[in-house]
Amino acid sequence: MKVTVLVGGVGGARFLLGVKEALGEGHDITAVVNVGDDIWMHGLRICPDLDTCMYTLGGGIDTERGWGHAGETWTVKEELAAYGAEPSWFGLGDKDIATHLVRSRMLRAGYPLSQVTEALCHRWQPGVRLLPASDDRVETHVVIDNPAAGEDDPPQVAIHFQEWWVRYQAKYPAHRFASVGAEEAKVLPAAAEAIAGADVVLVAPSNPVVSIGTMIQIPGMPQALVGARGRIVGVSPIVGGAPLRGMADACLSAIGVETSAEGVGRHYGGRAKGGLLDGWLVHTGDTAQIEGAEVRSVPLLMTSVDKTADMVRAAFDLAGVAP
Repeated sequence: MKVTVLVGGVGGARFLLGVKEALGEGHDITAVVNVGDDIWMHGLRICPDLDTCMYTLGGGIDTERGWGHAGETWTVKEELAAYGAEPSWFGLGDKDIATHLVRSRMLRAGYPLSQVTEALCHRWQPGVRLLPASDDRVETHVVIDNPAAGEDDPPQVAIHFQEWWVRYQAKYPAHRFASVGAEEAKVLPAAAEAIAGADVVLVAPSNPVVSIGTMIQIPGMPQALVGARGRIVGVSPIVGGAPLRGMADACLSAIGVETSAEGVGRHYGGRAKGGLLDGWLVHTGDTAQIEGAEVRSVPLLMTSVDKTADMVRAAFDLAGVAP
């Protein structure tokens, strides 16, 4: 069976572990991964979502934090701080820097991000084909009230999503989001083919605005989803009116979407009515009415790989497919 999953970040990476567990050997799994969080830092290209998926599936993730290497050290970060090198709010671990060095060198040599990712995965053997949603620059920026506004400064500024998320912990309300470069970008052809040819497309419980939402904005991605031959089933990242992880509520509020399973489901929309979803899984006790999509309620807490695999099996059942 061919399965394609739209993912971003920690929740998406953990969901992929469940997909692997539910399917076992002999199946074709492709993850189309958000690139909107990608950023240049200290001359290095950082791809947080791709790396989190790669490390998680390859057994090298720091399971407590959910991101970065297990057993990480921070000597380079401390030396950068001693020099007063900015930005100081984004910490790069020593092991993690090796990944970014290899990626940056290959990108500067002219290799596209998809080929660089494939090369990095040779070490980690994730068991899932990891594809960036695009080889082009598509970075999420956030318009907020200027934290350092003086008399002659603009009242609002646009900053990279990472600065808003990591440095400011989303404490400044977002006025709007912008996908810088999206208009000139195009979906990775291999990603579009994986979506079109999948027996089922799963939408992981990732941030619906800056992960899934960013990918859907890339030219060519909507057409690929509309033309998908398999059913598209999403998993709610909202349980009991709160995000499973992170600060997705801050993102949803910025675009006027209610922080609920129903709010996110309606934001995605039913595929039969021109939206994204054929099916929508919500957590036990939550409800949703989405025109054009079938809704089912099942346990959605990813407390173990086995529990996550049960979620995935429920998504397959809703899609009408079986491994």
